[in-house]
Amino acid sequence: MTLIIGGIVGWLASILMRTNAQMGMLANVVVGIIGSFLGTALAGTLGLRVHGTPEYLLVAVAGAALLIALLRGLGVYGRRRAYR
Repeated sequence: MTLIIGGIVGWLASILMRTNAQMGMLANVVVGIIGSFLGTALAGTLGLRVHGTPEYLLVAVAGAALLIALLRGLGVYGRRRAYR
């Protein structure tokens, strides 16, 4: 169940961050799972309490989008490089 939800969360975040064409199914699952933990941890740190599925999914997608932004800053997702 974690893999399915993680894939959906990662896919939604990749659409939000416009990296969907650069990410495969495995990357969506990994980003979704790690991003969910990141979003939940940040929400807890900010004192936000998440109750129920809709709120959890919003926090999870936000965390996954933040993870994609961090990965983009590190150069993992960005412009495609031309190799010579």
